[in-house]
Amino acid sequence: MSKAAPAKKPVAVAPPPGCTLDINDPQVQSAAIRIQASYRGHRSRKELREKGPPRVLEPLKDVVLIEGSAAKLTCRISAFPDPFIRWSKDGKELRDGPKYRYVFEDPDVVALVVRDGELADLGQYSINVTNPFGQCSDSARILVEVPAKIQKGPDNTKARKGTTVTLTAVILGEPAPDVGWTKDGEDIEEDDRVFFEIGSTTTTLTIRRATPQDSGKYEVYVENSLGMDQSFARVDVA
Repeated sequence: MSKAAPAKKPVAVAPPPGCTLDINDPQVQSAAIRIQASYRGHRSRKELREKGPPRVLEPLKDVVLIEGSAAKLTCRISAFPDPFIRWSKDGKELRDGPKYRYVFEDPDVVALVVRDGELADLGQYSINVTNPFGQCSDSARILVEVPAKIQKGPDNTKARKGTTVTLTAVILGEPAPDVGWTKDGEDIEEDDRVFFEIGSTTTTLTIRRATPQDSGKYEVYVENSLGMDQSFARVDVA
């Protein structure tokens, strides 16, 4: 019976050039320390995020809403466990629905979409974020832009000589529109007898002690950076 051949010892293979690390090298030791510190810092930040109250990482910003379009308010927050989100406008809570839509884009990004923009949407919007450890909040404004328009023009009017005639138009626009009145295509020069007033939603032309010479075609026009509108009325004084 022959003897078994002795087992061959494994031959050590040298690593390719540049692929060795010397643990005694000061640069290697310094890099290892930085990696350990970074890992500990990551764990600390994660634990603080998990245990702390909600925080606003990126605040809300004012946005401009064009009439008929939609606007979005976006906020980045840090909160764990998952927080309760509440949006409000001028202190009144907004319900998630067709007009106002709560949006959750990323784990830490929340947004409110305001649809079918109108002038009534102008105001201050707030977000309140709550979890078992506390709460945080932030606010921004929605600025609404509406083309100048005349919602209701002045009525044709018949008056007697010596009476007071008033022509009123209901107007709308944001920014607030410039308003003017003309008679037979000429700008009206105001005095203490003929003058016009401009309110937030109306403009009124007043003609005191009316005479037959005041008869004619009157025009009211409104204009802002987004558009213009006009309306006409006939005045007959006899």
